Amino acid sequence: MRRRLLLAGALATVLAAGTACGGGSGDSGGGAAEKLTIYTARDKKVTTYVVDKFTAKYPEYKGKVEVLNLGAQEILERVRAEKANPQADVWWGGTQQGLAAGASEDLLAGWQPSFAGKMDAAYKDPQGRWFGEILLPEVIMYNNKALTPEQAPKDWDDLLKPEWKDKIIIRDVAASGTMRSIYASMIQRQSPDGSNPQPGYDWLKKLDANTGAYAANPTDLYLKLSRQQGTLSAWNLQDILLQANQANMPFGYVMPASGAPVLVDGLAQVKGGNSAGAQKFLEFLFDDSLRAELAKDYYQIPAVDIAEKPEWLAQLDLKPLDVDWDVIGKNETEWINHWNSQIKNKG
Repeated sequence: MRRRLLLAGALATVLAAGTACGGGSGDSGGGAAEKLTIYTARDKKVTTYVVDKFTAKYPEYKGKVEVLNLGAQEILERVRAEKANPQADVWWGGTQQGLAAGASEDLLAGWQPSFAGKMDAAYKDPQGRWFGEILLPEVIMYNNKALTPEQAPKDWDDLLKPEWKDKIIIRDVAASGTMRSIYASMIQRQSPDGSNPQPGYDWLKKLDANTGAYAANPTDLYLKLSRQQGTLSAWNLQDILLQANQANMPFGYVMPASGAPVLVDGLAQVKGGNSAGAQKFLEFLFDDSLRAELAKDYYQIPAVDIAEKPEWLAQLDLKPLDVDWDVIGKNETEWINHWNSQIKNKG
């Protein structure tokens, strides 16, 4: 009997030690919280604001939230590379095709949060492995000190006109979920089923011929455009409005006449990470008051409707481009790899 008790006690000690040293099963006991690591493609102003709000509500996470800002495609590649030993707990900010790829590769954990029932089925994974947070229209961006609204291009095909040669700055495509989606949309609009991408490749080659430079990251894009190293770009509406209204950048936008590709930009819990912390953070992101604040001050278009829309959103004349994201999801990697190796800097 004594030996059984000693063995039971030893086993309990080993299990307790394993729990304390474990890297992601959830919050530890005693009111403490494990470190929460977030890979995000969100603007740093947004992430700082949200994390400060989160730690104010959950002070046990004060000093325990690490945020790494990356391009959306870079997040997918990093989470993929770390599959055997996950380093992130939350993937915050990614295209639906990127998140769907992560789900299909068993990188994301499925669950059913409280907000899932309010969300359109088109904006979430049926197995609960990712959820849409915001909608991101992709539009034409211009330097409004160099161009008037009347002078700016009115539609995507206008970017190919001779007068814009070397006037276009593009965020390097391969690492950017935004740019991959824009370029894939330009291909898919000319090949609805994705079977013949060549007309789209030809279109992108003409755009490359007018592109003066490729920016390494969003900050580089903003600096180049603000310094008039180019006057035009293609980018997402939220970041354009953020830079124009919070950073005083000279940016305006055009809603393309033929329509804007509208991305579902979402988030997920990384499989094998700190599930308790991740779920708490994701539930927090869907708090009604926070979503209203982010719509008003950070120009987000919520994937789940909010009761009162800020004036800019209520007046937004959004014209969605007819895009089949399933077709893009199946072909995006091949298309972007082709662009990167056969078109970039060869137009």
